[in-house]
Amino acid sequence: MLVVVLLLAGGAAAWLAADLRTIVGGATRSVPSLAVVVPARDEEATLPAVLDSLHGLGVDVVVVDDDSRDATASVARAAGARVLAAGTPPPGWTGKAWACHVGAEATTSDLLLFLDADTVLAPDALAGLVDLHDRHGGLVSVQPFHAVERPHEQVSAYFNVVAVLASGAFTRDGGRRPMAFGPCLLTSRADYERAGGHGSVRSAILDDVELAVAYHRAGLPVRCWVGGDRLRMRSYPGGLGQLVSGWTKNIASGASAAAPGPTLGTVLWISAHHAVAVGALLALVEAVTGWGAALSYGHPLVWAVAWVVAAGQLRSLLARVGSFRWWTWAVFPVPLLAFDLVFARSAAQTALRRSVRWRGRAVDLRHRSVEGGA
Repeated sequence: MLVVVLLLAGGAAAWLAADLRTIVGGATRSVPSLAVVVPARDEEATLPAVLDSLHGLGVDVVVVDDDSRDATASVARAAGARVLAAGTPPPGWTGKAWACHVGAEATTSDLLLFLDADTVLAPDALAGLVDLHDRHGGLVSVQPFHAVERPHEQVSAYFNVVAVLASGAFTRDGGRRPMAFGPCLLTSRADYERAGGHGSVRSAILDDVELAVAYHRAGLPVRCWVGGDRLRMRSYPGGLGQLVSGWTKNIASGASAAAPGPTLGTVLWISAHHAVAVGALLALVEAVTGWGAALSYGHPLVWAVAWVVAAGQLRSLLARVGSFRWWTWAVFPVPLLAFDLVFARSAAQTALRRSVRWRGRAVDLRHRSVEGGA
């Protein structure tokens, strides 16, 4: 039975990541009329890296200050970016959607690139993005490679994998429900306006997903890639509390937005990891103490092999999405438990409290609206 479960889990992951495309750099070329819009709230620590990666590319860089409480605006100006003050979002708008809207309205370029403030481009990444847009049109979206530096960031392992698998964007048929990743979105202005822009997703917590739906509704293609060594992000460097709050805001809403097929496949994959973690730990307790024989199932050696298989599955996926350390996948029950706890917290706050605090603002998770923006 255990072998069957692991085979099914491996098959589900293989199906969901069958076309896990990685962006490649483009040849040196003159970049067309392009504006980069960076919505930023309390991003003084992350802005220097992204702005440095855009320096010298000959594009219009606009940082939209979303009512920051730190030196975001002055840091952006010092780096040579044009800075706009978003002000208080109008009723019904999230802060990020409003900031993106303000940035788009303030530019005239033919192409719009929306970048999160913690995303960094390699020198040839912008040309690669433009090449992809030239070939596919519509909305080009990239989930950046997660640069993991501090120990607490290792617990993001399952969140990253689940986000990629459950999106359904990397099956061979591209998934039946359009998906996009918010850290990097490239589109033509004409297509952006045809889809309704950020005004069409003004109240959405998952504005990236809803924007993909808007493009699909307008008859425009949506294609996704992962960043590899061309686009990287540093998520939640501010500590464990920031990490928990960030994933709490997104994970339960993201689960409800995923299509049934990818959701089922992802649940099967992660359930197999739970089964192996619990079964192996019970077998270990029985082998060491003699207690728990009634609860354990199978020889400890069988569970040891299952542990290696599950860890190997996680290792192969993590290598595609982030720079996670070897011990993260070797002791996979630790980040798995972190995923469970944060997911439960997110689900509880969505169903009961219906809100979460994020960067000093109350985000209404049930109605996907925000008190003062998000």
